[in-house]
Amino acid sequence: MQNYKKFLLAAAATLVFSANALAVDKYKVGIEGAYPPFNNKNESGQVVGFDYDIAMALCAKMKAECEVVTSDWDGIIPALNAKKFDFIVSSLSITDERKQAVDFTDPYYSNKQQFVASKEVDFKTDIDSLKSKQLGTQRATQAATWLEDNVGGDIKLYDTQENAYLDLASGRVDALLADKYAIYDWLKSEPGLKYEFKGEPINDSDKVGIALRKNDDTLRNKLNRALKEIKEDGTYKKINDKYFPFSIE
Repeated sequence: MQNYKKFLLAAAATLVFSANALAVDKYKVGIEGAYPPFNNKNESGQVVGFDYDIAMALCAKMKAECEVVTSDWDGIIPALNAKKFDFIVSSLSITDERKQAVDFTDPYYSNKQQFVASKEVDFKTDIDSLKSKQLGTQRATQAATWLEDNVGGDIKLYDTQENAYLDLASGRVDALLADKYAIYDWLKSEPGLKYEFKGEPINDSDKVGIALRKNDDTLRNKLNRALKEIKEDGTYKKINDKYFPFSIE
């Protein structure tokens, strides 16, 4: 009888160990889904893009099951803190203001903002010249903050970058200020062929990170470790090269 009890205890311990070994972390990833080439939806409604590929590569390294949840840009941080997802991989710049609401991982790419306007106009980017122009940008972005702080006036703010492009192409604004690498992709499209970068980037030290809820140190450490691994094994470069002929790291 004593040996039988020992056998049952050993069997139970084995089952518990096996169950724990088979357990897989499951996460929900917040992505805007309207910011090509970083994140958007294809014809079948599937989220695609640089951010999506990075997120899936990180999940693979963490051996986790991940589900993508799309969110409007304006509400993406509140949605994270409301636990609608566990972390955000959506080209979110690391800023002091955002750090008050969320924590960030190490940066996963570097960013910069630049003006874009018609090739047919001599568009000046000094502050006095900008004040006489109708300018547009996506709201709640680094570009929006820069325009509000440095130019002021009647700046047109958009809920998505795609809507900003539509207004530029239709002549409702003279120029847009936006992330250079997102504009780079648009300039290759049919409506974008008539436009070009103007002046120099207004910010070339912008860092983009993965946002997660405050004090979620376990998850942040896992993501940082996974990010380091995909950079070391060539996965990051493969994703980078899929979208850009230059490094954005």
